[in-house]
Amino acid sequence: MNSPAHGAGVSADGFGLKGPRGWAFRGVHVEAEPGSLVAVEGPSGSGRTCLLLALTGRMRSTEGRAQVGGRHLPKELAAVRRISALGPVAGVNELDPAFTVAEHLRERALLRRRYDGSLRALLRPRAVRAAEAQAGIDAALDAAGLDLASLPRGPRTSVRDLERLEALRLSVGLALMSRPRLLAVDDLDMKLSDAERALAWELLRSVAREGTTVLAVCSEAPGDALRVTTAVVGASDDTDSTADSTGTTTKSTTDNEEKGADDALAEAGRA
Repeated sequence: MNSPAHGAGVSADGFGLKGPRGWAFRGVHVEAEPGSLVAVEGPSGSGRTCLLLALTGRMRSTEGRAQVGGRHLPKELAAVRRISALGPVAGVNELDPAFTVAEHLRERALLRRRYDGSLRALLRPRAVRAAEAQAGIDAALDAAGLDLASLPRGPRTSVRDLERLEALRLSVGLALMSRPRLLAVDDLDMKLSDAERALAWELLRSVAREGTTVLAVCSEAPGDALRVTTAVVGASDDTDSTADSTGTTTKSTTDNEEKGADDALAEAGRA
């Protein structure tokens, strides 16, 4: 079980990213304590995903300042990547529909052992390492609320046969296997019914309650989340950002910003 101190505090001021054809996002302000639930709200094409990737060290910002867990962006991108993990992000971090649930879990466990394990851990008996890996998988699935026995073919169920909420739980579970201080989830409420959307937010609340800071892109934020928006109707590209009543900074979406967001996201997918 994580403590609240495990989470990474997130702060940003005048944070922006400009691509070849314009701004992906600009003028964003965030102040989130460790263990917060942060909702990045706005319409598609307003730079929400680019903001999520920039705050997890996957994209390089071009304006303003930000810190994640005391690491400065964009100077310490690699350090931020090490303490953060991505859930599903289209074109960047998607589940393979041809894989089974078990194959995804085994692959993530092997990657974690290869890149996160110490030399001493690698020298432990195989049975010990296998037991530790399984314990990590079980803990992550429990935190994500995914019961393998409830799936059509148990752990042998193909990803293509998962319901949207089940796939989300699997992606979150895979991300939590690395025990990140910051979990980022894109398009949380896409293709979910009202009931499923409520369950998805409760999942992220439970992760945040355990101490991990959660950053989630959505079309509509719940009332208890720290709300950050990347768009506001009526502003122009040359207008300074303004803070709304929740204290979060807003900025308009223009044609150039949509193109800038698309360019930046394509670049992240190639990285």
